[in-house]
Amino acid sequence: MNSSAEANGATPSVRYSNFREFYPFYLHEHQNTVCRALHFVGTSIALTLAVYAVASSQWWLIAVAVIQAYAWAWVGHFVFEENKPASFKQPLYSFLGDWVMWFQLLTRQLPFRGKDAS
Repeated sequence: MNSSAEANGATPSVRYSNFREFYPFYLHEHQNTVCRALHFVGTSIALTLAVYAVASSQWWLIAVAVIQAYAWAWVGHFVFEENKPASFKQPLYSFLGDWVMWFQLLTRQLPFRGKDAS
């Protein structure tokens, strides 16, 4: 754990009381460039599948969207980031964090290149 994460209260045992406090921890858990990219791809596919599911009334695709989104993210965490997904700690805030990070990556408010990049 680095000092900036500790300054934001980012420890595995902390239960955050609001999303504003949680999001710095969430970003700390997503510093690897490949992990961020996998999250972005998985969330983009999930959004596409969800929109198609609603448009076509193929509701079973919602489950596929959720499963594949987490599959991409978990590969990013276990293989590249080498940590446990934030969804294991605080699922609702993590779900919100996925969408905020996706939007920030899409709009270039947050770089794809994490701290692992040289």
